[in-house]
Amino acid sequence: MRVLVVDDDPHLRDVVSYTLEREGYEVTLAADGQAALRAFALAAFDLVVLDILMPELDGLEVCRRLRSTSRVPVVFLSSRDEELDKVVGLELGGDDYVTKPFSPRELAARVRAVLRRTTAPADDVPRSTEVREVGPIRLDRARHEVTCGGLPLRLTATELRVLGALLDREGRVLSRAQLVEHAGDDGDLVTLRTVDTHVKRIRKKFRDAGHDPIETVYGLGYKLRA
Repeated sequence: MRVLVVDDDPHLRDVVSYTLEREGYEVTLAADGQAALRAFALAAFDLVVLDILMPELDGLEVCRRLRSTSRVPVVFLSSRDEELDKVVGLELGGDDYVTKPFSPRELAARVRAVLRRTTAPADDVPRSTEVREVGPIRLDRARHEVTCGGLPLRLTATELRVLGALLDREGRVLSRAQLVEHAGDDGDLVTLRTVDTHVKRIRKKFRDAGHDPIETVYGLGYKLRA
């Protein structure tokens, strides 16, 4: 698998590159946002490790541009551990967020977790649960594809799992804690503080396609619309 690592710190690029190459990944390095976009235009990548704080073109803007054409998983790196930064990163389509300084083992584990969600083989899931169709919505977990009335939507891996939890429990109200339980994983990407952000992003993408599949049940949580 190919990973694009983007950071303006040469020492950190070397550390991340060494760590991921030991895990068996093919790594391409970029020193800034513009170089990252050029590299992405020339080759296909399975995941991007992206620093947020970079001069000229920061990681958030790079992610915004990547998301206009691609669903490639993005793991953000940042020297700030502020909730607002994490929420903004998630809203832009990031799949995970690692705060500097971090251990190489933690980063490797996060990368594995994200790739495991986005590239799980079809045989891992019985066909009956692998594809779900409810009304105009069709979710294919193995192919990481979501359509609404036949129109493809670009959902991140985390958004797909939140939507999948609601689809699998059609008509039932899920509290935020239940969504964390059913849609979360060892990467801790879905938390009580980020559930609302994920749901908000999912609803916006569906509304752009002319349908809002999620209903807010005030004081309780969320459910799939009838």
